[in-house]
Amino acid sequence: MIVLGLITLLLGFALLAGGINLAILGGSWGYIVLGLLLVGSGGLSLMRRAGALLLYAAALVFALGWGLWEVGLDWWALAPRGGLLIVIGAALLIVAAWHRRRGDRIGALSSGRRIAELPLLAGVIAFSIILGGIAMLNDPHDIAATPAAGSSGSAQVVAEQGAGSQWLAYGGTNDGLRYSTLAQITPGNVSSLEKLWEFHAGDIHPELAGTAFETTPLMIGDTLYLCTPRSEVIALDASTGRVRWRFDPQLVGLNPKLSHYVTCRGLSYDDASGRGWAVSGKGVPTAADAAALVAASRRQVTRNAAGVAQNIVTGQAEPGAPNPNVPASLGTANFRPQRADCLKRIFLTTRDARLIAISATTGVICPGFGGDDGTVNLWQGMPNVSPTAYYSTSPALVAGDRIVVGGAVGDNLSTQLPAGVVRAFDSRTGALIWNFDSGNPDAISPLRAGATYTPNTPNSWGVASYDAELDLVYLPMGNASPDQWGPDRSDAVERFSSSITAVHAATGKVAWVFQTVHHDLWDYDVPAQPSLVDLTIGGRRVPALVQPTKQGDIFVLDRRSGKPLLPVREIPVSQNALAGERPSATQPVSAISFAPPVATGARMWGVTPVDQMLCRIAFQKLDYAGRFTPPTTNGALTYPGSYGVLNWGSVAVDPERQMLFAMPVYLGFTAQMVRRPDGLTPIVSSPQYGLGNENFGAPYASIVKPFMSVLGLPCQQPPWGFVQAVDMTTGKTMYRHINGTVRDLAPVPVPFKLGVPGIGGPIVTRGGVAFLAAAADNYLRGYDLATGKVLWRARLPAGGQSTPITYLARDGRQIVLQVAGGHRYIGTKLGDSVIAYALPSVPAGSSVP
Repeated sequence: MIVLGLITLLLGFALLAGGINLAILGGSWGYIVLGLLLVGSGGLSLMRRAGALLLYAAALVFALGWGLWEVGLDWWALAPRGGLLIVIGAALLIVAAWHRRRGDRIGALSSGRRIAELPLLAGVIAFSIILGGIAMLNDPHDIAATPAAGSSGSAQVVAEQGAGSQWLAYGGTNDGLRYSTLAQITPGNVSSLEKLWEFHAGDIHPELAGTAFETTPLMIGDTLYLCTPRSEVIALDASTGRVRWRFDPQLVGLNPKLSHYVTCRGLSYDDASGRGWAVSGKGVPTAADAAALVAASRRQVTRNAAGVAQNIVTGQAEPGAPNPNVPASLGTANFRPQRADCLKRIFLTTRDARLIAISATTGVICPGFGGDDGTVNLWQGMPNVSPTAYYSTSPALVAGDRIVVGGAVGDNLSTQLPAGVVRAFDSRTGALIWNFDSGNPDAISPLRAGATYTPNTPNSWGVASYDAELDLVYLPMGNASPDQWGPDRSDAVERFSSSITAVHAATGKVAWVFQTVHHDLWDYDVPAQPSLVDLTIGGRRVPALVQPTKQGDIFVLDRRSGKPLLPVREIPVSQNALAGERPSATQPVSAISFAPPVATGARMWGVTPVDQMLCRIAFQKLDYAGRFTPPTTNGALTYPGSYGVLNWGSVAVDPERQMLFAMPVYLGFTAQMVRRPDGLTPIVSSPQYGLGNENFGAPYASIVKPFMSVLGLPCQQPPWGFVQAVDMTTGKTMYRHINGTVRDLAPVPVPFKLGVPGIGGPIVTRGGVAFLAAAADNYLRGYDLATGKVLWRARLPAGGQSTPITYLARDGRQIVLQVAGGHRYIGTKLGDSVIAYALPSVPAGSSVP
């Protein structure tokens, strides 16, 4: 009893002290009451006096009653409020009963009146356990399936949209739907899926910060094409997984101290066999030819570093260092005949800013695209040239005879970064056709020699989409650096930042702009590929664009004009910003929104009452006025955080069922602005600052990090991840279910279904099955698309932070393919696996669409 009494006393004092602090900050007084009851119980236990168990029972009743009042019958919200107390109470009960059985005549057991405390505490504990059982059976976050919207699209619409037996582009097609017309795998047979083969890419680099094997492969003909974190391209037999060829661009400048993100999310494919290009008689290139072409391509980027004095801390050229003379390599007027094997090409955008044309047949660079080395140097025309400051992680977009290329800029490093320009190159010669510079949007003609683009402008680092009939390219746009400070942004930057921008594929001229966040101060750039789908809304068929966002809104727009098809309203938001800042008075909110509920003290979480209380104290200390709270020097809560409710994995859209399937994720971040003494002194680069953004040249640095407890868990209560479906014609939720367990996140591999975060995307099929592996618990799951229920799952050897694809093998079986490479930033196990799953045999009656 003495030990348990001491534990109870110390717990009580901790809650009492913290509760007083919380109350002073304006939070709940509940911990004061709970702490006093536990201190009283622990003190009486140490003194072996009557009433110890009675006070403990009162403490347990109060804790559960207070919890029910704040969060209701939500098991994971109630668990930290009563779980530890029930365990300690049960131990007290057992020890007290043991003393009674021995007939001890001491302390709390020295009279019959005192012994009556035992059944009282036993009854309270029993009631608490029953209450917990009821809460476990109740899921207030679940929304049961409702009848689907139905096949409001016509058969013609279905036939025109979605991938078939192949997977021709990042999203299946340039529509970006992540939808397949294959129907061999159904809810009735998906449980029979089994592993067909597994391939290891051999590219795991834990020494590189942010490394991730998260490619979405292409499947063309009978060949798979995928890329690795270091931009190596591998071609596999799609039916067996055997290697056909490998291409290594031999990246330049991957310094572990500088390369903060190393990945390749996908490739692009172009078939020019019907364009009447002249073809040379030269046969398959030799190994020596291939090596020479790679070396020539690599020399381009090596020359980029010439004359740049690298500053290891900032990752930028030192003041006064000249920009190197970047060779143009953008094609010639006298284009020589195409090599025969290069009529079908794979386009690779590399981590060191090259666009390379590779033969889809042989895996060798195709000379003539961009120059004799088959490469376009993406540093051409860039201001502020510095290794690792500009790169492409997403595939280029093949839009007719144009190759449209965006790129990522090293966010929040400084105010003098490369441009976020988007460029279109001739698919045959690599000649620059147009450039969309959001800092100078009217200057679409190719840049003249010696000129540079506008520095530090919003970039398009995600995947673009293309409507061939309208000849429009749809660009998901990011923000200008720094993300959390924007008084100096130009009108042009403000117009295009965090928007969907439609440009004409032929000219690069802006057709329309729809902004998803005004004057973005939260890193809510648009990361996901737009999905182009024909919807039936109000009884008429409309060409729509569906755009997921980090803040959780799904904007449904007319892709001809950018006008909303489902309501968008402007809501007033906090104006409590730093002096000199000018936040927008309102922000757009869509009729379809996966945004989490407003954060409150009651929704803070922990494993025990102590770490939950500390999260509530931390919450009270932060500035918070909803999801658009501007960053402050005190520290502001950004919820959802910059990780995003939805990120580059996007969503999957079924054009026949007119529905959307998604994996919303909820994680809060904190943003604290730190006054800089000058423009260049590093102040938040130390490890204790986590995601410290130096913002060189700005008056403030920023410290942005997840809002976590002292135990390293999110401070906001679970669930942290769902699967959810929405009727795209009405905006109504069809179902929502908690997704994923903490098996691979917890110190002990317990399969508690808390709903976990993740990154990556889903696919859906005409067969009525959705596939998703993005959650951080290393499973590929198959879901009934009609209900959202898990019908099948396969354990992965590493994190599945990529988007699966599906296609037909030579034997007629539908294959589901998943890359399991993990993700260093979210902490899943790194790997290099490519795994194919199929049914044991082709179902009777199956046919190729």
